[in-house]
Amino acid sequence: MPLTLPSLLQEQGARLGERVWVQAPGGSLRYADAAAHAAQWAARLASAGIRRGDRVGLMAGNRIEFLSIVLGCGWLGAVVVPINTASRGMQLQHILANSGCALVVADEASCPALSALDSASLAVQRIWLLDAAADTTGLPAPASEPPAEAAQPLPAAADVAPGDTLAILYTSGTSGLSKGVCCPHAQFYWWGRIAARNLEITPDDVLYTSLPLFHTNALNACFQALVTGARIICDERFSASRYFDRLKDCGATVTYLLGAMVPMLLTREPSGAERRHRTRIALAPGVPERFHAVFAERTGIALLEGYGSTETNFALGGTLAGQRAGSMGRVAPEFDAMVADDQDAPVPDGEPGELLLRARPPFAIATGYFGMDDKTVQAWRNLWFHTGDRVVRDADGYFRFLDRMKDAIRRRGENISSFEVEQVLQAHPAVAAVAVYAVHSELAEDEVMAALVYKTGQAIAPQALLDFCQPRMPYFAVPRYLRVLDDLPRTENGKVRKFRLREEGITGDTWDRDAAGYRVAR
Repeated sequence: MPLTLPSLLQEQGARLGERVWVQAPGGSLRYADAAAHAAQWAARLASAGIRRGDRVGLMAGNRIEFLSIVLGCGWLGAVVVPINTASRGMQLQHILANSGCALVVADEASCPALSALDSASLAVQRIWLLDAAADTTGLPAPASEPPAEAAQPLPAAADVAPGDTLAILYTSGTSGLSKGVCCPHAQFYWWGRIAARNLEITPDDVLYTSLPLFHTNALNACFQALVTGARIICDERFSASRYFDRLKDCGATVTYLLGAMVPMLLTREPSGAERRHRTRIALAPGVPERFHAVFAERTGIALLEGYGSTETNFALGGTLAGQRAGSMGRVAPEFDAMVADDQDAPVPDGEPGELLLRARPPFAIATGYFGMDDKTVQAWRNLWFHTGDRVVRDADGYFRFLDRMKDAIRRRGENISSFEVEQVLQAHPAVAAVAVYAVHSELAEDEVMAALVYKTGQAIAPQALLDFCQPRMPYFAVPRYLRVLDDLPRTENGKVRKFRLREEGITGDTWDRDAAGYRVAR
């Protein structure tokens, strides 16, 4: 099996020829041209001093050059580090410092965030700007456009193995800094193969995603097309008002939706556009079951549930015919799954516990956290990956999600580290103590809430505190709710009892930025 990106590109190029593989803002790529395109970009990277195993940061929105860098790194044996374009301040500093990127490729919109970094702790030696008009003021390294064309392409791909790392994807920590998930070549192959099987993708399908390529979902959708010979269209961004028009215009048959996107689409006034498309199915993990039937009836699009994470793969799921309401599905044949207690011992069916996973094919899941050996050992202890999710396995093998065991927040499809938000809030000179936690929203997902204790005589307006937050954290992490307390509830040894704050939820003395008309800039 072609388990590495270079071998996939070569095999599918020879087999599928002139068929279009991917379209994205700025261009398209045919199967026949993909290997040569990867070789050309690999040569450009090599001309910048990038060698096998080097990390290349990639901070850009959806565009064809994004995939060019991914392909070039894969061909060269380098490692691409896609970065959320909303990353700011401490989080962005940590990602670049932890990964040790020597080169960063960025679009114009990402330059202000890069310019605010402390270059002293970074290994970045060069920045490639994908937009000629980008402002280079204050960037942490010399900047230029990528070379127009390498003098000598690299016709032979590096001898990469299925277990070699293709990408490091940063996922927000729970009680600490973001962790870089080392994703090998074979993991991407199996993501594509398993997801395509569950979605029943054929070479005649047209896939459409408006999700960002720096996340697992959209990046792996490209591999779903690659392993099946289908075509994928990567749109610039999600737009609730234009979504169904885009499905029609693209001729999409398969699409991808996340948690809050479905309620957002359903809150709009019904229109004829919701049926003027040929899309039959959407991969929609985490969408509450109560929305499935009404969405399918209104739009004609069935929603497929499942379970996967950046560290694992599409481990739980199945085809639409085997889907059960309120369930994530059965374990994929490529995986073993166990529901365990806090000593990693299996619990009987019907009893809740933590979901543990391991892959049967080699390197079908991530190999660890980059530069964080202690976190890797903890997460992969006893040779099982510990997901941190509390689930129940029914007697017939279906798994049901209950809640997260970790102190994490999930909003608008993004994982938010409460620790990182707390660090920003705690840095404000008026704040004495803070606790950040999740509360439920009207869109059936999490909202970010912060309980604050101000220093004596230094209380400030909520708007001023959020003004402080905006340039220092991703827009989606800026708290919606603020609650001021005299003190935080604590245990006997001083730890904050967040479970008590979560139980109290949105109280009468909670300030709501949406109700106050405060706007967070993207």
